[in-house]
Amino acid sequence: MAPAPPPPPPPNLSLWSILSESKRIINAHSRHFLALSVVFLLPISFSLVISPLLPTPSPTSQIHILLRQSQSQSQTLTLTPLPQSPFNLPLSPLLLLLLLILFSLSATATITHSVFHGFFGRPVKLLSTVTSLFSSSFTPLLATSIISHSILLSLPILILLLNYLTSPFSSSSHITLTASAFLTLALLSFTIYLRISWILAPVIAVVESSWGLEPLRRSAALMKGMKGVGAASFLFFSVAQGIVLWTGSLLTVDSGAWRDWAFVLQIVLASTVLMLLMLYSTAANTVLYMYCKAVHGELASEIAEEFAWQYVCLPFDDGKVPHVVSVLHV
Repeated sequence: MAPAPPPPPPPNLSLWSILSESKRIINAHSRHFLALSVVFLLPISFSLVISPLLPTPSPTSQIHILLRQSQSQSQTLTLTPLPQSPFNLPLSPLLLLLLLILFSLSATATITHSVFHGFFGRPVKLLSTVTSLFSSSFTPLLATSIISHSILLSLPILILLLNYLTSPFSSSSHITLTASAFLTLALLSFTIYLRISWILAPVIAVVESSWGLEPLRRSAALMKGMKGVGAASFLFFSVAQGIVLWTGSLLTVDSGAWRDWAFVLQIVLASTVLMLLMLYSTAANTVLYMYCKAVHGELASEIAEEFAWQYVCLPFDDGKVPHVVSVLHV
């Protein structure tokens, strides 16, 4: 007999409830999350905001060729270097990318660890959080991220390859063009579907110390019946972060712009807002993980054990699957 499919999420379980719970946990440990955000997220947000402002390699602005008559005619080149930008970085692009990936994985591991313990009302300390990063969180998260991103990035590459192979026939055959557009749309939709199904994989890698394909499989299982909430969360934070980055890209750099306080203030505000969005995105994924476990009946025993000395309310649907988990702290 096939197992019954998981029930749909309750009507009151929405993106707003996830954001509210995330806000409650963050506010309860505001200094802790502020420290983690400044150390790990602020370098990422600042780099993303100023990346459109970084100078790109270009030929020398002025080349003066002076011809002088001598026994052997020669050309003397006078090179005028470009003015230095205040955003010149003494780092190679590859090294900078590796540093940003390191900060991103560290932020995900530490924030997830803190939100998970904050959900149960446990004390959250900065030293223990950073220690867990090196002891149990970073390696599973790194392995899982490599596998998931390799799969997700291979699909757009497949789309580009498909368009390249069909481009010689697209002008002569409407059927080929339609088939190529359909396959491209299908692969793009499948990529988004996988991204939403695997939204809990980083949380599972940190909390359950699993790695590789196991967090991806488990995330897809937990997201059954919850993909609507996961898609809303993914869309909300993606659009919000995209708007912040778009507004940051409108900034322009001219001579002396770094002395303009309004220009500096815009960069600071954009970096701060983007940092907060990254913080709440990671926290929301962790809270969504807890709610998914509750919907699938995996959280009741954990909460009963954690809050055995407190009043715990676990409403059940048909006496089997808890839909809502509410804890009264005393």
